[in-house]
Amino acid sequence: MNTPPNSYITVPHTDLQALVAQMGQTVGLPVDKANLLAELLTANDLRGVFSHGTTQMATYARLLRDGILNNQPDVHIAKETPVSVLVDGDGGLGYFASHLATQILIEKAKSQGIAIALTRNHGHFGAAGLYSRMTLPHDLLCFVTSGHQLHLEPGQPIFNAAGGSPMSFSAPAGEEESLVLDFGAMHDLYPNSPHRDEIARLTPGSVFRAIGTGAICQSWGGFLAGVPLDPTRAQRSWEGANQGSLIMAFQIDLFFDAAQFKREMDEYVRAVKKLQPLEGFDECFLPGGVEAVRARTFREQGVPVGPQHQQRLEEVAQELGLLVPWQG
Repeated sequence: MNTPPNSYITVPHTDLQALVAQMGQTVGLPVDKANLLAELLTANDLRGVFSHGTTQMATYARLLRDGILNNQPDVHIAKETPVSVLVDGDGGLGYFASHLATQILIEKAKSQGIAIALTRNHGHFGAAGLYSRMTLPHDLLCFVTSGHQLHLEPGQPIFNAAGGSPMSFSAPAGEEESLVLDFGAMHDLYPNSPHRDEIARLTPGSVFRAIGTGAICQSWGGFLAGVPLDPTRAQRSWEGANQGSLIMAFQIDLFFDAAQFKREMDEYVRAVKKLQPLEGFDECFLPGGVEAVRARTFREQGVPVGPQHQQRLEEVAQELGLLVPWQG
């Protein structure tokens, strides 16, 4: 779970966005792509999704600088039908291919009722919720996932079968906060999780469901995008371009009046807020609700940047000959 750090400095989101854009241009990204990446990463920080926010630029900048990923990708449509599009990322970060694919998908879904987009040949695409949120203003329901290169060997634990397992679902509300479920199915089952063995012992069914969900991510977002199970069969011009993504969306109006659907969603959100929260929590939200509250707060008061977040950005900034806002 992403929770605000206990110790932090407060940094205006505009300063973080400017820093990432500057870093991106310093490692060779065109201005438009550097600005888009900065906007998307800062949007995650604003929602409190710190794991996929500006801290990731420490990794991305080095991958782009060192030629692991293409810093000048020709992101392009490789195949298209009235209801589908395949976007090739040309070895760059996945944000560029997935963002373009979602824009195209939205127009196709609005025209045809339903559409699907696949992206291939790129690196990390970030938080799946970035793309499922793009469909919300258009009265679309959306599903997003991604797969990456696995390295399965005999004798490894079954947990490894699920890969990274990112996915997101979204459903628009009217006056209340829209539902945005954005998660990694294996988050609590990664090797560094202190509770993995206990979870597996107490709730094996939950573990199997998580692995099964991860298998969908890997097959739909990975294999379908040309990422082979066996890494020795991979043919890549850019070493870091080992991921793909899948985005699906369809019109609410195919089945139900969109305005009425959003009114039902509003009632749902309000009813959930009146329920009894889990132990240790003060309020009840549907997925996406607490992130929306944080976004309003952080936009006004600044983003809480914890010590590790600060250190990662300071180190890469120093490597690039730049200053972070709290040092300038």
